[in-house]
Amino acid sequence: MMSEPPGATNQPAEALEQKSQGSANEQLFAALYNELRRIAERQLRYNAGAPVSPTTLLHEAYLGMADKQQVFPDQARFIGYAARVMRNLIIDLVRERRALKRGAGFHITQLSEEHERPGVDERELKNLSEALDELAVHDARLAEVVDLKYFCGLTFEDIAAQRGTSTRTVQRDWEKARAILFQQLSNWNTQP
Repeated sequence: MMSEPPGATNQPAEALEQKSQGSANEQLFAALYNELRRIAERQLRYNAGAPVSPTTLLHEAYLGMADKQQVFPDQARFIGYAARVMRNLIIDLVRERRALKRGAGFHITQLSEEHERPGVDERELKNLSEALDELAVHDARLAEVVDLKYFCGLTFEDIAAQRGTSTRTVQRDWEKARAILFQQLSNWNTQP
């Protein structure tokens, strides 16, 4: 009878576990598709400088999430993570669009651009993203509330229901997170 060498792993079992986790995430993505599309539309309305459709943004986010074998214990964390991935994609797209390399300063105009509002400043988006990431390091709960409220457009009641807390607790977390982010952004804006 042959035994496995020390340190050998059961690769088929690991592959099956990763496949089942990927399948669970795919099912969660499919079940929440309409909600995630609404979030993508909202983020693109806020960030009019991003040259992408909501469907494309959502599918790019899915591809970015599919590469990571991450476990999501509930829908709120999945939606928050998806919103964060979409936010980072928008920042990258705005950066690319504003780059002055290789003719990026040349813009092809379309009729629909006449009615668009001006895009959000890339630096503001980058600073907000970095401040939110820093907040997540210190207090992940507060960062999650900001993701769900600001980027996903959920109400305090929706967030409270998803997190299993009271609406007032979510409101206090929102106020605290806003104060911390305001302080961080103010400090960064005053630095040379």
